[in-house]
Amino acid sequence: MDTSDTHAAHLERAVAVAVANVAADGGPFGALLVTSDGQVFEGANRVTSTNDPTAHAEVVAIRAACAALGTFDLRGSVLYASCEPCPMCLAAGLWARVDAIWFAADRGDAARAGFDDATFYEFFAEAPEDRSPPVRRQRTASSGEPFDAWRALDSHTGY
Repeated sequence: MDTSDTHAAHLERAVAVAVANVAADGGPFGALLVTSDGQVFEGANRVTSTNDPTAHAEVVAIRAACAALGTFDLRGSVLYASCEPCPMCLAAGLWARVDAIWFAADRGDAARAGFDDATFYEFFAEAPEDRSPPVRRQRTASSGEPFDAWRALDSHTGY
């Protein structure tokens, strides 16, 4: 059963993962993905160690859980993060279908340490035509073909 103490313990572990990652010359972010049956998958920020801008702690934890469990659907799980998830990590949690996301520090704490996500939040708040860098649509003759192929394939796996 989820209790305040359980959430606090998982958040403390996520913070410990973040602190250990700093000591290993990594970023100050840690995360846990906890399944409904109590399995725990840890993730630490690996952006600089892997030269992968998507290797945020939350994404690393989600990837570890999905690989170990053999699924892309993490319903029933909870994602715990040492810091408020950025828009990418929040979206990753939503796509993974986690039941809840808990975090310890917030975006203001991250900004004071030099990790300011404000421009990303602002990007999504802007009208699409005002966004920079620009994100533009241009239809092509074949732009709908991937979806036609998907709908026609009876054996596709929905998600």
